[in-house]
Formats: sequence, structure tokens, C-alpha cells
Amino acid sequence: MTEYKNKVYDEERALYGVHGAIIENCRFDGPADGESALKETGDLAVRGCDFLLRYPLWHTTKAFIEDCTMTDTCRAALWYDRDVTIKNSVLGGIKAVRECDNTVISGSKINSTEFGWFCRGLRISDSELVSEYPFLHSSDMRFYKLRMQGKYSFQYTENVEIHNSYLDTKDAFWHGKNITVYDSVVKGEYLGWYSENLRFVRCKIIGTQPLCYAKDLVLEDCEMIDCDLSFERSDVKAEINGSVTSVKDPISGSITADGIGEIIMDEYADKSTCSINIRQKLKKCV
Repeated sequence: MTEYKNKVYDEERALYGVHGAIIENCRFDGPADGESALKETGDLAVRGCDFLLRYPLWHTTKAFIEDCTMTDTCRAALWYDRDVTIKNSVLGGIKAVRECDNTVISGSKINSTEFGWFCRGLRISDSELVSEYPFLHSSDMRFYKLRMQGKYSFQYTENVEIHNSYLDTKDAFWHGKNITVYDSVVKGEYLGWYSENLRFVRCKIIGTQPLCYAKDLVLEDCEMIDCDLSFERSDVKAEINGSVTSVKDPISGSITADGIGEIIMDEYADKSTCSINIRQKLKKCV
């Protein structure tokens, strides 16, 4: 393999088209302010590098990236890539990953607005993410021990599995399909509206007006904290440990909890078939 070590590159398309290369302890920065340093590349091992210039890894196939830093000036770092693994790195620029297939990220810190759009097969584990609008229109994703702070996350996503994570994010999972969240904390307003086949297992859900206008919604062995006006116009099967602040106008299914502060069934619930089971006491909405 060709080796590029301990170099500084600032020119346009500095290493354009290289294949079968080791790139180590290099810095992509300088007065020439060149873009697309590693465009149309493949079979790369990139270690200990700093990326400060725009669009460094576009149309890359098969790359292992480790102990690298992409600063906030490294805009749109990885687009149209396939089979890229990123380990113990920092991704700090806007739109860091987009239109990529089979990206694997572990042990990394990500601060990137509009992160992970239109991706397929994304895997993230043991990582931190700060973002706005992450994962829009992405599919077939898996997450393990992700700690995320954001807004408008996982919108229009499909076939997603999340384990042992902490998600602090408003408007999450809107219009999402076939999503399961296990053993996680999900905190934020307006969770899961207009979703389909959204399932929570052993999760703690925190925040106002969650899970409305949902189809085939399932909660198994979950807690709901500060959740008022829950399940409006939803088809839901929910087993809740503890109490729910309020439930409003569910359409169908069943809700079981230890307590419900208020059950609101107004004129828009006249055709509801949802049964509400307050443990030791059964109420039916008709």
C-alpha cells in the first residue's frame, strides 16, 4: 500500500483518486483552502489525521478511519461513500455523513447539524451525538449506547433498532416506520407523531404530548414521566409502569397503567374503541 505520512495538504483534490493507501498523521489545512482532498478513493486506512477543509471524503469505497478529527470547518465530510468504518474520532462539521451505505461509527463524538441524512445501513455504538435534524429519511439503522442531544431526529426513518441509549430530542420519530427502542431513555416533546409500527420496550419516556396520531404503537414495560395529552388519535397497545399525567382521545387498542391523572374523551373520541385499564380498576372508552 502507498503511504502518506506526516504531511500537510491544502491544495484542491490533494489525494484525488488514490486507492490502497495508508494516510497517517496528516493535516488537511492551509492557505490554498483546497476542497475534496480524498474524493473518488478506496481501500484506505486513515489514522491520526486532522481535517479542516471541505468535502474530504466523497465517493469513497472501503475505508477505515481511526483517531481522526474533522473540525467545524470540515463541511460535508463524508458523502456518497460505501463501507466506511470510523473509530475513536471527532466529527465536527455540518452535514458530516450523507447518502452513505454501511457506515459504522464507534467510540466517537459527533457535533453535526443535519447529520446522517438519506443513509442506509448506518451503525453507531458507544458514541455521543449533538445534532439538529439527524437521520432524516435514513433506513436500516442500528444504535447501541448512543447518547444524543438534538431536535427533529429520526424523522421519516424506517427499520431502526436502538438499544441502551439516552435520547434527549424533541419531535423524534415523526413519520417513522418499523422502529424499536429497547432499554433506553427518550426525553423530549411531541414524541413519535404520525409513526407506524413504533415500539418501546423497557423504556423511560419523558415529555409532553407524546405518541399521537400513531398506528400500531406498542409500549411494553415502560415508564411515562410528565406525559400529558398522551396517545391522541393513536392505535396503541401500552403496558405502563407507574402513572401517566393524562390520556386524550386514543382511537383503539388498550392502555394499562398504575394510574392516570386525567382521561380526556371529548367529542373527537365518539368512535373510540380503546380500553383503558387502571390496574385494579377497568374503564372502557366507547
